[in-house]
Amino acid sequence: MTAADHKIAVIPGDGIGREVVPEGMRVLERVGGKFGITFTWSEYPWSCETYAKTGEMMPEDGIAQLKSADAIFLGAVGFPNVPDHVSLWGLLIPIRREMQQYVNLRPVRLLEGIRSPLRDRGAEDIDFVVVRENNEGEYSEIGGRLYRDTDAEMVVQESVFTRQGVDRVIRYAFELSRTRDARHLTSATKSNGIIHTMPYWDERFAAVAADYADIRTDQYHIDILAANFVLHPDWFDVVVGSNLFGDILSDLGPAVAGTIGIAPSANINPERRFPSMFEPVHGSAPDIAGQGIANPIGQIWSAAMMLEHLGHAEAAESVERAIETVLAEPGLHTPDMGGKATTSELGQAIAAAL
Repeated sequence: MTAADHKIAVIPGDGIGREVVPEGMRVLERVGGKFGITFTWSEYPWSCETYAKTGEMMPEDGIAQLKSADAIFLGAVGFPNVPDHVSLWGLLIPIRREMQQYVNLRPVRLLEGIRSPLRDRGAEDIDFVVVRENNEGEYSEIGGRLYRDTDAEMVVQESVFTRQGVDRVIRYAFELSRTRDARHLTSATKSNGIIHTMPYWDERFAAVAADYADIRTDQYHIDILAANFVLHPDWFDVVVGSNLFGDILSDLGPAVAGTIGIAPSANINPERRFPSMFEPVHGSAPDIAGQGIANPIGQIWSAAMMLEHLGHAEAAESVERAIETVLAEPGLHTPDMGGKATTSELGQAIAAAL
């Protein structure tokens, strides 16, 4: 295997994941031919259908099977026949945690050809990145339910913030800020209402910031920060938040940029001890699954992020340029963007634009 040959684990998953993943692979094969990159694909049919048949989202040795890959290319997880907490905790979250993919990276850009729902906002106003802590925080397994189905029923859910977990994601965000022209980092907090974890987050943000005097910093409580994503998206460059806050903001961001259908994400293990995973933000979208109208751009842009992570920055830039070239033609927009194009028509057009 040459240095430009990559082993990719493919998990199409559920719903529209099965429709958009082939378009992402189509674009990767096309750009690979242009830049001398080859891919060895290993597909894993793990999904809610798997759960319905076996009682498990993936086999017991599923994580071990994935560890030999250079990266994981995921479509979507979840479908109405399986409760969301079962599907996510059976597949997506174990991969993120056991692979130490503690950075969830979600770029937000208003691309040419897409209209923002915000009045009088152009591409120069919306260009930022959300860095979400991906392994702990509010999404912990600690807690339980007592006295179920009685008047005394009680539910407890614990948040977990460790110094290691908080510091490493904040430091990643600072390092990312150094690669961008604005050199500006915003912290999402709620230390006026959440008395222990959020003041701790603020303390660690200030402590890490002491090592980055070249980066301008600010922080906002999550409620006004969400409001300012809508009112003043041009204020932001890199935004770092806990698992819950980052999750919310990184869906709001693409909505501000026109459609969640184009939004990519990366689950990164920065130390590269394990493969990182690349997936669109939009989820399985069961309401449109099987209709051939899903927007494949989120998957294709995630493919570009995977290329960059694998060391092919020029190829990644080529894919992003192809996306923008095609978006300039309204006739190739899928319904979420106000057009009538199909998933395959848009995917083929982006591949051709390379």
